[in-house]
Amino acid sequence: MAKFELKLPKMGESVAEATITSWLKEVGDTIELDEPVLEIATDKVDSEVPSEVDGILVEKFFNVDDVVQVGQVLAIIETEGDDEVNTETLNEVEHVEQEKAVENITQTINVVKEAVVAPVVSSDNRFYSPLVKNIAKAEGVSQAELDTIPGTGKDGRVTKNDILDYIQNKDTKTEQVVPSVETPVLKTESKTQIKPEKTPVISSGEDEIIEMTRMGKLIAHHMVESVQTSAHVQSFIEADVTKIWNWRKKVKDAFMKREGENLTFTPIFLEAVAKALRDFPMLNISVQGDKIIKKKNINLGMAAALPDGNLIVPVIKNADQLNLVGMTKQVNDLANRARLNQLKPDEVQGGTYTVTNVGTFGSIMGTPIINQPQVGILALGAIRKVPAVIETPEGDFIGIRYKMFLSHSYDHRVVNGALGGQFVKAVTDYLEAWDSNREI
Repeated sequence: MAKFELKLPKMGESVAEATITSWLKEVGDTIELDEPVLEIATDKVDSEVPSEVDGILVEKFFNVDDVVQVGQVLAIIETEGDDEVNTETLNEVEHVEQEKAVENITQTINVVKEAVVAPVVSSDNRFYSPLVKNIAKAEGVSQAELDTIPGTGKDGRVTKNDILDYIQNKDTKTEQVVPSVETPVLKTESKTQIKPEKTPVISSGEDEIIEMTRMGKLIAHHMVESVQTSAHVQSFIEADVTKIWNWRKKVKDAFMKREGENLTFTPIFLEAVAKALRDFPMLNISVQGDKIIKKKNINLGMAAALPDGNLIVPVIKNADQLNLVGMTKQVNDLANRARLNQLKPDEVQGGTYTVTNVGTFGSIMGTPIINQPQVGILALGAIRKVPAVIETPEGDFIGIRYKMFLSHSYDHRVVNGALGGQFVKAVTDYLEAWDSNREI
């Protein structure tokens, strides 16, 4: 019998580790090729690790909530054959991975030293993964605070969910001074920290209590953080998309036959947004402190609904360099794999501007929340057939047109009303100037 090492696969250049959320197979279970063995999570996306062979799971090296580095051996699968796993090779792999982990931790510490908050370090009693340290740095959690967080991971280790829960409830934490009855309170007198109890869930006997999913908690935290960070303001405009409606109706069947892809309105709208971002590059930025980061690439995020009701935002990289065929294929591929929970972590990172289609759910407009650290997000309303005034050289008359509302939310700290309005007007102009004879 041969033994195969199932390793944590590379999930993109910017992803170095993942947290095990569940094992789908137990020791002794039979595993087929491409069958999922375990589920993992990064700070952006959940995914599965499939088996690369047929066999039997004979050994697992990590538990749920353990943080694993890319390339580390997760499990051993016994297969048909004669080659055995070389113990020295395994030891060498583990040694190399340990060195990589130490290097990652060292790099993290060097970055954190530049922050206002003192660097977070591990000790003999408390180990913190690079992911936990990065979250602590980003959220301003000090070493003293981190040391007080109860860990639910292996050996009491603080997991990503532990620190995110702490940050979410941070504002409710209080400190109560317990003065001595016999002596006055001095500045040097110690304080007794009172750990707040969780707010009890109040419901009647007929109510159903539903626990938020891990992704739901992350989204909730991200939305609250965005509102607290950016000064949200909106601009609205109505676009006449009659030319686009008629053109798509004319070419979609031939496009499906030739490309094997469904031509939706989404890639058409994304093309217009990419062009407008080239015209107004100061919306393709992010903010760090009092610095503005002007992005070189236009990477469009498109909000996609998941079967469980949550949203995820896959990113189309260098969207302004794609033609409509390429844009359509990217949109369809990312949307399909999002629904199947097959997105890679790199595919939901690096966005510079986001588009969300609220019209999918019947809404004619919306006021979306900015996807940090971006400074703008565009909501596409439902396309409606409405009566409208049509201007012609022979005079005005009433006709039936296809129209939609575009809602632009932007960060008023760095984007003023003129720029925010001009941008969404540019998107509208590109849509209304659509070439009805365009070939694709």
